[in-house]
Amino acid sequence: SQSRTGSATNTNYPLSPFPPPSPVGKMSAQTPPGSPPMWTKFAISGIAGVSGWMFVHPFDVLKVRMQVSQSKTSALSTLGTIYSKEGIPGLYSGLSAAVTRQLTYTTMRLGLYEVIRDRATIWHGDSDIPFLYKLATGLTAGATAATLCCPVEVSLVRMQADGNRPLADRRNYKHIIDAMYRVVSEEGILTLWRGVGPTVTRGAVVSTTQLATYDQAKTLLKSSGLLREGVALHLASSLISGFVYCFTSLPLDICKTRMQDQKPDATGKLPYR
Repeated sequence: SQSRTGSATNTNYPLSPFPPPSPVGKMSAQTPPGSPPMWTKFAISGIAGVSGWMFVHPFDVLKVRMQVSQSKTSALSTLGTIYSKEGIPGLYSGLSAAVTRQLTYTTMRLGLYEVIRDRATIWHGDSDIPFLYKLATGLTAGATAATLCCPVEVSLVRMQADGNRPLADRRNYKHIIDAMYRVVSEEGILTLWRGVGPTVTRGAVVSTTQLATYDQAKTLLKSSGLLREGVALHLASSLISGFVYCFTSLPLDICKTRMQDQKPDATGKLPYR
């Protein structure tokens, strides 16, 4: 509406989960000169995920084997069994599915978080958005990525866990494409979304805790004066967020793994639904 003095006031803000932008927020909505394009956020997330995963994959195989084991076993015992029966290649079971997962799920989860957080920053009008905004951003990014990438998760779990089965009962998928093709042809396309419930819940919890607590830990460590901007601050924030996300997501991860690896019993029923 236009007043007689000529000043314009617009109170009709577009629908948004965030409060109306402050004047600072309106100014920050302008992309700074030299700012990298949006696609770089996804590219950097994917490259970082794949490069880091090469070192993590053996531990992930170890985790999955322990989760599907019907008996209690230690990490060292499981590691010894894998090495004695399958050698070093056994520790890299399902690597093609793991790389695909990093290029899809991780890229989407981290990239979406950055994009949504940037929008929240614009609407809030401050680079340090409230913690609840960070939780909501992580929840949205994680749930979206987990839903779309569930077929990759199913293939990855089955390829990693296959060594735990008797030789006659193994699936022996050759690679991620072979795994997805055989799942669809032998069990139906909906099987690619088996365990989607705990998968999505886990993805939401992981993103909410890992990404949001990383940002929050970084903010608190800086504001308290314990650490200044630098490698030590990023490392400390990563350790804090990593511990929190592992602790909160492990029960859901076990449910997801067992549901995605299961086979029907003699009566044709699945152990988990």
